Amino acid sequence: MPGPGTSAVRIVHVYPNLLGTYGDAGNAIVLCARLRLRELPCELIVVEPGQALPREGDVYLLGGGEDAKQTAAVQMMREDGALVAAAGRGAAVVGICAGYQLLGTTFLGVGGIPTEGLGLLDVTTGRLERRAVGNVLARAAAGVVGPEGEPLPDLIGFENHGGATVLGSAARPLGIMEIGVGNGVPSTTGQATEGAVQGSVFGTYLHGPALALNPALADLILSTATGPLGPIDDTLPEALRRHRRLHVLPATERAGRVRSVVKLLRRKDSAPSGASATLSGR
Repeated sequence: MPGPGTSAVRIVHVYPNLLGTYGDAGNAIVLCARLRLRELPCELIVVEPGQALPREGDVYLLGGGEDAKQTAAVQMMREDGALVAAAGRGAAVVGICAGYQLLGTTFLGVGGIPTEGLGLLDVTTGRLERRAVGNVLARAAAGVVGPEGEPLPDLIGFENHGGATVLGSAARPLGIMEIGVGNGVPSTTGQATEGAVQGSVFGTYLHGPALALNPALADLILSTATGPLGPIDDTLPEALRRHRRLHVLPATERAGRVRSVVKLLRRKDSAPSGASATLSGR
């Protein structure tokens, strides 16, 4: 594990002007802060369109963005080649929402046209029937553990996406949904899942920023470069998580139940009565 005075952990923030909605830029701040609290140096490298991505980064962060920006970003990254090369040597890559989708094999770009992704995750993304917007609670999926083998705590965040993401055999889910939509497509086990993990590549629909609300996930990502990390004072993030669990998420769950009942009642109201069904059948 690196100690004080060693070379800095290089956090590469990829195209924040294209991929940076809903506070995703905060993930880079969180990672550097968690390193510095441990007296480990951090170098934050912000790369905008037109600039070459560094090939020797330790962690690469991609945020959310609209279809046109997502399509432009993946084209530039494919031509650049540095991100794919970095993932190939084991650097951590973290994609949020649109960034998650473009790490897969295909996604729906501008005008709903299937667009080739970077192929770093064995996932494909289509379209949900209804956009997913709201708070999320997911328990960490089996096999998603911290650097010392401990299970990750529940994942908390906010989703706002229209993507339905299917995981292939090489990827495993990041979480199992408790509240929210997540990937929006049941897995082979019938469970609703959130995000994907494949080697050191992580994808998730969680905004928030995700790593501020999920410090154990942040440390798991950092540990790909540093090895196991010692504890730090997480009083503030734990207070934020507790507030979400006690106040925000229960309200979201109640609202979801109400929507389900209303949807069921609307279906019943729109169904033809026995008399009208008989008449229409003539």
